Amino acid sequence: MVAARSKNKYITALRAAFPYTVPIFAGFWFLGITYGVLMRTEGFSVWYPFLMSLTIFAGSAEFVAANLLLGAFQPLGAFFLTLMINARHLFYGISMLERYREVRGLKRIYLIFGMCDESFSINCTADIPKGVDRGWFYFFVTLLNHIYWVTGATLGGIFGAWFTFNTEGLDFVMTAMFVVIFIEQWKKDDCHTPALLGLLLSALCLAVFGADNFILPAMGAILLALTLLRGKLERGRAA
Repeated sequence: MVAARSKNKYITALRAAFPYTVPIFAGFWFLGITYGVLMRTEGFSVWYPFLMSLTIFAGSAEFVAANLLLGAFQPLGAFFLTLMINARHLFYGISMLERYREVRGLKRIYLIFGMCDESFSINCTADIPKGVDRGWFYFFVTLLNHIYWVTGATLGGIFGAWFTFNTEGLDFVMTAMFVVIFIEQWKKDDCHTPALLGLLLSALCLAVFGADNFILPAMGAILLALTLLRGKLERGRAA
C-alpha cells in the first residue's frame, strides 16, 4: 500500500510537470542538435556532446568549451570564463533558496546541479496543482529538461558527421520562449512592479554598458532594487 502511494506520488508529479516542459523540449532539441553538430564538425567524437551535455548541462558554457578544448591548456582562464558566462545562476540560486528549502536528500543536490534558465523559469512561476508534491514537481521539471538537452546533443553528435545545415537565427527559439514566459507571468501576477523594474534596469544597463557587458550589472541592479523594495512589495501583495 505504501509503495503504491509513493509510485502514485511520482506519477502525479511527472504528469503535472511534463506540460510545462513541452516548449522547452522544442528549443532544447534544436539547440542541442546544433551543439552536437558543432562538436562533430570540430572533430570531436560522438561521446563528447553526450558526456558534456550530461555532466555540464550549461548550454552557453558547452558551446564555449568546444573552443577551449581545441586551444591551449588554461584552466584558470576556462574557470573565470565559465564563471562570467554562468554568473546569472548565482542570482537564480538566491531566489530559489526558499522554494528548495523543503526538498531533502539527493533530490536537492540534483536540483542545484540541474538549475538552468528554463528550469528556473518554470519552477519559479508554475502553479503547482494541489496534491502534487512540490519537491518531486521541481525534480521532474529539471530531469525532463536535462533529458531533452542530452538527447538533442547526442542526436546532433550522431548525425552531425553526415550532414550540416545553416543554424543562423536558431538561438532565437529560446528568446521567444522567454518572452512567452514573461507574458504568462505578467498575466498571472497582479503586481507588475518587479517586471517593470527588470525591464527598466535592463534597458538602462544596456545603454550604459553595451550589449556585451550589461547582463551582470543588470542582474545586480535588479537584485538590489527588489531587496530594497521587498517589504513594500510583500505588503502590497498581502493587501
